[in-house]
Amino acid sequence: MAIWQWGLLLLAGVWALQALGVWLQMQHYSGVFKGITEKYSDGFVGAGNYRGRFKRGTIALVVVTPDLIVRRLLLMSGRTVFTKFKRHEEFEGMTLDRLRSDPAILGEEHPGVTEAVTRAIEQIDRARAEPRRQPGLSGISAAGA
Repeated sequence: MAIWQWGLLLLAGVWALQALGVWLQMQHYSGVFKGITEKYSDGFVGAGNYRGRFKRGTIALVVVTPDLIVRRLLLMSGRTVFTKFKRHEEFEGMTLDRLRSDPAILGEEHPGVTEAVTRAIEQIDRARAEPRRQPGLSGISAAGA
């Protein structure tokens, strides 16, 4: 085989490893998110992200009670697909308004975390503003009607 064919083969192998890593990370994210939504069926969950081009990327999950008390704050921050969520217990019991007023509460040296938490809080605010849908067939229109 010529050297360029080996190069293409190596490139395909690296691409396949990257695809596998991304799939594993998405499985981890989906599992954590599903676990949170099953455990806390009342209240609200917000997910925010920060994409760092050359910095660390961050995903924040904020879970609040119906009266807007933080139940969980989970952060996944890193450069690789091997990064996992870390629970920050020091924020549990804090009001959402306090977290909203100071999203850089984790420190100014982590601007990606601040941005991700801010986006998660915005998502919670949007979810609270939407009217709750009633279960059933109310959203389905009859054929020919």
